[in-house]
Amino acid sequence: MADRRSGVRLVDRRGGRVSAAIEVVDLALSYGEVRAVDGVSLEVAEGEFVGVLGPNGAGKTSLLELVEGLRRPDAGTVRVLGQPVWPRDPRLLPRIGVQLQASSFFERLTTREQIHTFASLYGVAPARGDEWLERVGLVDKADTRVEGLSGGQAQRLSIACALVHDPELVFLDEPTAALDPQARRNLWDLLAGINDSGRTVVLTTHYMDEAEVLCDRVAVMDAGRVLRMDTPAALVRGLDAPARITVAPGQLRLDEARALPAVEDAVESLDGVVLVTRDPARVVARLAEDDRLDGVRVQTATLEDVFLDLTGREYRA
Repeated sequence: MADRRSGVRLVDRRGGRVSAAIEVVDLALSYGEVRAVDGVSLEVAEGEFVGVLGPNGAGKTSLLELVEGLRRPDAGTVRVLGQPVWPRDPRLLPRIGVQLQASSFFERLTTREQIHTFASLYGVAPARGDEWLERVGLVDKADTRVEGLSGGQAQRLSIACALVHDPELVFLDEPTAALDPQARRNLWDLLAGINDSGRTVVLTTHYMDEAEVLCDRVAVMDAGRVLRMDTPAALVRGLDAPARITVAPGQLRLDEARALPAVEDAVESLDGVVLVTRDPARVVARLAEDDRLDGVRVQTATLEDVFLDLTGREYRA
């Protein structure tokens, strides 16, 4: 699958056309002189898991709000599940689930009452809400008022409320931002399971490892534009960044390292000697011939390297 701008159509494994869950064409939105979304075009196939990455202020949240139908675009079109999202179409609302970056709950309700309320708005039985409290690990907080939840617990409740009606298409805006590592991993399993059941998922995130693990494709945004959109593996391959091979201390002298075939550079570090190469297989084979593989670590380029290459390294407030 690939971005519409690449000219490649969305196809399944058998070569057939895949229906688009989201179709965005030349979408634009400005706040005064700030061009928050600047001519974005993309497609998301049914059943696909897509991540939107970008630094602060890149336009990720504005793009999602346009696609969700929460904002009216200045230009361009959006179709979701085959229907235009603007003017707002009430028939679409039960088919999508939205977890916003900043969540608001009904005041003075307990966690259980909160999700039961959301369930009732969609005509879903209260028992379905109880199931979701269990799935996000909030059963022990069921009788706690939402004001008494921690940031991470409130985030999990927000996600459960977005999913309680079993939507076809799910939008998640930085869903794991306030979660500890254990809760993040548990939520990854939950989101992967939702996607595996045939649901389409779109999320924004600042966690590159999250995008690599979960997403079929990622779109890297900056200054309101989609700079690249492809699978994480294809984006990393396209970077053509060298690999770094770390040899444990005492295994290899610096002059020996620099003399190895296919090594572009070598530097000393606290972890040993670090070899820089674009042919790691050849270097590792030579280290094996010399019986110097003990403690060797190979680090290739990651999605974070792609992100920094496309968006730069300067600080974003």
